[in-house]
Amino acid sequence: MSFVDDVVSVLPQPLREIAFRHHELIKFAIVGATTFIIDSGIFYTLKWTVLAEKPVTAKIISGVIAVIASYVLNREWSFKNRGGREKHHEALLFFFVSGIGVILSNIPLWISSYWLDLRQPDVSFAVENVADFISAFVIGNLLQMAFRFWAMRRWVFPDEMSEIVEEFEELLEEEQLDRS
Repeated sequence: MSFVDDVVSVLPQPLREIAFRHHELIKFAIVGATTFIIDSGIFYTLKWTVLAEKPVTAKIISGVIAVIASYVLNREWSFKNRGGREKHHEALLFFFVSGIGVILSNIPLWISSYWLDLRQPDVSFAVENVADFISAFVIGNLLQMAFRFWAMRRWVFPDEMSEIVEEFEELLEEEQLDRS
């Protein structure tokens, strides 16, 4: 039994049912929290050292590294019971979807940095970093997370059994129509 299963098993019954029903979302969120730490740690390390004048470049680099970690964790844990695609096809779809996610997560940072000009010397160090955090890690990650969860379930790690069940139900409906 996994750590998440252990935690879910001690929840009160109504919450346990919700948690079991949304187990992929919970695991996806845990992977997201893990990659958030990776992403923010690398971003601020780069932004406060070698890429001080290029926050979007720092965010893209940190985002790409976090996406690689995300692929491994999602493939091996969050969506381990899904799929059926060849690994190279699945990886290509994952990185394509994640690339769109990286773009989505950088749009608010770009707006904050270059359109609203929330950069030093126009604002203080604290204001710049709070604006970067809110735009990149709060707004940007929410946009990215919603899109990626939907796209991962839909295209990257589809539930083959649900597709088979849908096809079977359609065949049954057609057969019933033919008999009437």
